Amino acid sequence: MPEEINTSTELNFDGLVGPTHHYAGLAFGNVASEKNKNKPANPKQAALQGLQKIQWMQQQGVLQGMLPPQLRPNFRLLHQLGFQGREQAVLDRVYKQAPQLLSACCSASSMWTANAATVAPSSDTKHHKLCITPANLICNLHRSLESTANYALLSYVFSNKDHFQVNESLPALSTYSDEGAANHMRIAYGKQQKALHIFVYGRDSERKSPTKNFPARQTKQASEAVIRLNQLNNRNALLLQQNPQAIDMGVFHNDVIALSHDGLLLCHELAFMNQKDVMDEIKERSEGCIKIIEIQEAELSLSNAISSYLFNSQIVTCSGGVLKMLLPLECREQEKVHSLIENTIKPKANIAETQYMDLRQSMRNGGGPACLRLRINMTLEERENLNGKLIVNEDQMKELRRIIEQYYPEQLTLKQLSSWQECQTLLDAVCAIYEILEIPQSLFDGISKIPAR
Repeated sequence: MPEEINTSTELNFDGLVGPTHHYAGLAFGNVASEKNKNKPANPKQAALQGLQKIQWMQQQGVLQGMLPPQLRPNFRLLHQLGFQGREQAVLDRVYKQAPQLLSACCSASSMWTANAATVAPSSDTKHHKLCITPANLICNLHRSLESTANYALLSYVFSNKDHFQVNESLPALSTYSDEGAANHMRIAYGKQQKALHIFVYGRDSERKSPTKNFPARQTKQASEAVIRLNQLNNRNALLLQQNPQAIDMGVFHNDVIALSHDGLLLCHELAFMNQKDVMDEIKERSEGCIKIIEIQEAELSLSNAISSYLFNSQIVTCSGGVLKMLLPLECREQEKVHSLIENTIKPKANIAETQYMDLRQSMRNGGGPACLRLRINMTLEERENLNGKLIVNEDQMKELRRIIEQYYPEQLTLKQLSSWQECQTLLDAVCAIYEILEIPQSLFDGISKIPAR
């Protein structure tokens, strides 16, 4: 039966890993990122692992989109910070004087598109348009560079104002620190497919920070603003505070400690403040229709949850309505975690199949399967009104693989990124990807201050 034009379907827009992927330990509070600082990275392997994930999704009948890498190095940042002159001279100076800035301006962290924006589908909004608010990502310099390009890209792709509303990012102030969909869960439930939007924040900017070891990135004020911008009714939105104990252990985003899919919420017992009351409120708000699977500390320690990235997995509805779960390979390698998945989570969540996938290149920088994708529920009519070709097909996948095999290095160090000749080759790869996805490079003119090519 043909898909009805107003039927909403979830798409996963994965971020393609960029050719400047490297390990710099830039994100304080991200344990994996700091642990692997300065180790050699393999951009080619990272991108191919990402393509493998996308291909698996397509094979399950899941609609799969892709967001391209951003242009790097970001010379605009370097110029703002006083590094002037020809490209090679700038790279030489910054490598010698401030190597962390070179890492930041070359970061490929836009691959984690769960942080790109927060989305509300048209079925949930007051004016029945799909709303997108790009995140400002101000907690880390390298990530804050993504915000302007994300806004430009999303404004182009979702430009039809009859169907879409793309908001500007929140002000770049600590009060409104916003990390995107990594701290947002949309849980559809019941026969009418009502939806509860759960926004998780780490701190209230009007109060003292609740954490001791690591910063709480998402603010309550940012989440409140996104609720307003995305045209959500307060009765459909729930604000929860992340457990400071979890943040201090390395849970820098909610999607490291909780996940959702349709009418299911899977979380650790230390995910939220006042968790018993929180669970009761979720049950009340959803009229008892949301299934909650709460993993106890005695079943799985917080440290093991973080090291395995169990809660950064993805549950997807495949062809025929079958549920499958995509998990990082680390979950299979940890015996206790693997047993919990197969013997407890799988039967309780009615998961038909578990798939363990090698995403180590991303995982070593602290990004698992869920970090790599932005979920967007869209109708057929909305999909037909997108610009570009971000919903990728087999031919595009073949072309992307060819570009990766041809241009992406098998090993990359910071020293290599200080070579303008090397950077130009990597930029050629990104520009070729834009052509495949039919995204005009001119959208980003002036954002990264890349010389005309």
